[in-house]
Amino acid sequence: MRKRYLVVFLFLFVASASAQRKYSNEFLNIGVGSTAFGLSGAVVANVNDVTAGYWNPAGLARLETSQQVSFMHSEYFAGIAKYDYGSFATSVQDNTAVIGASVLRFGVDDIPDTSELIDADGNINYDRVKKFSAADYAFIFSYARKKGKNGIGLGDGLSYGANVKVIRRLVGAYGKSWGFGLDAGVQYQKGKWKFAAVGKDITSTFNSWSYNADKLSTVYATTGNDIPKSSTETAMPRIVLGAAYGTPLNEKFNVMAETNVNLTTDGKRNVLIGADPVSADPTLGISFDFKQTVFLRAGVGNIQKSTDFTGKQIYTYQPNMGVGIKIKNFSLDYALTNVGNSADALYSNVFSIRLDFENK
Repeated sequence: MRKRYLVVFLFLFVASASAQRKYSNEFLNIGVGSTAFGLSGAVVANVNDVTAGYWNPAGLARLETSQQVSFMHSEYFAGIAKYDYGSFATSVQDNTAVIGASVLRFGVDDIPDTSELIDADGNINYDRVKKFSAADYAFIFSYARKKGKNGIGLGDGLSYGANVKVIRRLVGAYGKSWGFGLDAGVQYQKGKWKFAAVGKDITSTFNSWSYNADKLSTVYATTGNDIPKSSTETAMPRIVLGAAYGTPLNEKFNVMAETNVNLTTDGKRNVLIGADPVSADPTLGISFDFKQTVFLRAGVGNIQKSTDFTGKQIYTYQPNMGVGIKIKNFSLDYALTNVGNSADALYSNVFSIRLDFENK
């Protein structure tokens, strides 16, 4: 009988978690690209490739080539959950602007559906066990432009961009939702310094959920639970501020360091600076490269105050590291990320590739 209710527990967990307004669409805060993962996400000021469509759409205006494509795959919780990402960006309007599109999927597949394990006569029939997926999708459409000099990828100046997001969330045949939101960002470069500000979900992002009452009625009636009703959850605005500094160390080696502050507006969170209604979560990343060909990256983020077994207040943090190589128009990046804390690490491997193209 415990197997019978496994799927019910999973669905209740997903539904109750998604109903929490503070953590709506939290899968969109995981991040994309092994470069950014290695830097703990401290990239909004310095990002200038196709992944800027996720991190800061203004960065698309600084693409180094006229077209880019990127793909990423990673797995979490011993491979139970899979996270995939793909994006494309191209210059338009005589290289004065850039448009891009990104797709994200975070899902758990092949979940046994045991809600019909027992037939109407009370017999256990394993042939009635089916499988389903619980998955979150995001489709991001971006536009960016650089003010001042004509053309993309140029030096100093101001760039700006915006995203339109369409979100689709599915829990098998039990529940589904649609969501819509907007992001906007700016970057400003002056010499070796870069500054940025990004507003995510600037108008709040709304997800409208609907549930399959016929699918749920039998099991929910047996367990004495109320069938969920259609509802709307809201993701509150989030602001990210960033500053980066890059300089050559000598003729062959370069260094770039960036710090970001993530400001959430949905009440007190367990971050370094937790307050109501605004909490601040800082991140820091540093990258070294050899002739813009071989890269070594490290970052730290997710700094939290917690209590150990002795009742003492301690700080935990999440370290990340990564490496990368760029050969002509091909880039391969890898990141080792800590999705736990510094004392009890659960590491995940993240791989991503990027292809650059030039219009003839």
